[in-house]
Amino acid sequence: MNTKTKTILGIILFAAFLGIAYFAYAALSSNYKTNNENLAEKSTSQQEVKKIPAPDFTVFDAQGNKVKLSDFAGQPVVLNFWASWCPPCKAEMPIFNEVYADSKNDIVFLMIDLVDGQRETQAKGQQYVDDQGFSFPIYFDNDQEAGSAYKISAIPTTLFIDSDGNIVSSNQGAINKEALISGIDSIKK
Repeated sequence: MNTKTKTILGIILFAAFLGIAYFAYAALSSNYKTNNENLAEKSTSQQEVKKIPAPDFTVFDAQGNKVKLSDFAGQPVVLNFWASWCPPCKAEMPIFNEVYADSKNDIVFLMIDLVDGQRETQAKGQQYVDDQGFSFPIYFDNDQEAGSAYKISAIPTTLFIDSDGNIVSSNQGAINKEALISGIDSIKK
């Protein structure tokens, strides 16, 4: 075979490869979209049927009294995990304080300070809240029971628990006011 024939044959094989790749991509893409749409339909219907019970835990109030999530049974709960050294946590705290002032009669706010005894202590968390003048109640996860129960891997994390004790939704990372209000609306009856 001469060079010209090899070049033409190479171009034809490359064009065939591109054609096959295009049709395979198109077929897989349409199949992927169909599968995702089916998954979305299934997960929507499963969410309506399958409820995720919120694990109970024990934390401590500023006076050292034990407080359990189950103490608030029958009430909708906003559960927020934070620490005073966390910039995104600090950014969302004024939003929580504002919404708490408007919603405290209808919603329980459990603002859980993840105390590790080193980077975060109860004294540091309490001092931060006092310095900022926040009015929401804070609780301290001194034994890391709450963080473990919810497998908290990043803070801030906020969960919305309905009055039946089921997790309705969650938000990892700093939350804005609209998302916080939307989450609260999803757990109000």
